[in-house]
Amino acid sequence: QVQLVESGGGLVQAGGSLRLSCAASGRTFSSYAMGWFRQAPGKEREFVAVISWSGGTTIYADSVRGRFTISRDNAKNPVYLQMNSLKPEDTAVYYCAVKMGGITTNISGMDYWGKGTLVTVSS
Repeated sequence: QVQLVESGGGLVQAGGSLRLSCAASGRTFSSYAMGWFRQAPGKEREFVAVISWSGGTTIYADSVRGRFTISRDNAKNPVYLQMNSLKPEDTAVYYCAVKMGGITTNISGMDYWGKGTLVTVSS
């Protein structure tokens, strides 16, 4: 089992920035990709960004490319999501997820999930 804990959410004005963190614990001895997904009120969960185990591959949703940056440190843990130029439509619960032994942008392909952290962007 892998446990994921997100932090860094909060309330920010449009145009502002936030940095989310996701710390993994438990069975983390294998290589794994980490990703961020979000779910806005009344909408389905959607992909935001993902980073490979090495950090050499990053993939972004079109809606956040150029504004959000996913990264992980040399120890591979935690993973960060730097969110700049935030918009009201970025308001959502942001979830961290892990894919063991590979990389994917598919929600159904992730193996473990955190409980989420709320990001609210006011206009």
